[in-house]
Amino acid sequence: MSVSKAVKALTLPARLVIADPRATGTLLLAVLYFPDKLRSLLPERVYEVVTSPRFVRALKAFLGLGVARTVNNKLSQYVVNNWKSNAKFIKSQEVVLITGGCSGIGLGMVEAFSRMGTKVVVMDLSPPKTSIPQGVHFYQCDVTSSSQISDAAAEIRKSVGDPTVLINNAGIGSSATILDGSEEIIRKTFEVNTIAHFLMVKEFLPAMIKKNKGHVVTIASMASFIVHAGNVDYSCTKASALAFHEGLASELKARYNAPDVRTTVVHPSWIRTPLIQRLLDHPGFKDPVIEPEVVVSRVVDQVVSGQSGQLFLPSAIGVFGYLRSWPSWLQNGFRNRIAHTLEEVKL
Repeated sequence: MSVSKAVKALTLPARLVIADPRATGTLLLAVLYFPDKLRSLLPERVYEVVTSPRFVRALKAFLGLGVARTVNNKLSQYVVNNWKSNAKFIKSQEVVLITGGCSGIGLGMVEAFSRMGTKVVVMDLSPPKTSIPQGVHFYQCDVTSSSQISDAAAEIRKSVGDPTVLINNAGIGSSATILDGSEEIIRKTFEVNTIAHFLMVKEFLPAMIKKNKGHVVTIASMASFIVHAGNVDYSCTKASALAFHEGLASELKARYNAPDVRTTVVHPSWIRTPLIQRLLDHPGFKDPVIEPEVVVSRVVDQVVSGQSGQLFLPSAIGVFGYLRSWPSWLQNGFRNRIAHTLEEVKL
């Protein structure tokens, strides 16, 4: 274990206490109103520290920040769910459609939902390289082709029913610079990562609107907020994926009167897959990397919860969601700092 990981592990309890207003509030209450009881429970030197004026001021500050954070999170949750209670996810009655479900995190989600006993439909350009779980319905389909989507949709409705959950997971990237990237790959990146979301929703959303029930999950990226040199086309598509998610949520409520159709957008950082192995092996690469199982688990849990939301994976990098509000000098400085991440590694 590295030194930084060891420090994080050892300080985890303290960091959890500081972040939880229930913990800081309880401790502050004990310090202010039950000092004798506290003294009987703590070593004298620890007691002197926690009852010192400086520590009490820090506790009050952490309590205030914790309360503000909790209220902000709750308010955000209520607003994105249109002040509605959680939509029920009934495992035996749902039909989950996942694009790009024959590999990577897509396949992981297919397996997770299948284990629940939920009907799962996979749409992918290529057939699975390994056997998919029994009972999963596979349709070979180019999700950038509206005619192929329509043909597959007719078969899906006939044999499985209308999907109640749509996970737009299919995506590609090239790591080429603006001048080096071919027109063909640039167009393909936009078609798969952005246009396909529109085509899939046009086909499957009307049934959700009619029942005022469903969930559309958009797999975006931290590239929705952060652009790497050599990754501009991909970042553009993921920024548009975020805009698609936000606009879809607004239209469901304001134009289609379907406030119970949930929407979720997911922003993973680098995911440990063979696709980026050369990047992971590079000695200068220090960005946070998450395991595929983490992404799969969080997305599946989000769908089962029946809530709309925005997931940052890992959650600590959510601070970069505010990048566009940073001063220009700080934004540009950060982009320049990471500009060489992909320079020597061709994914």
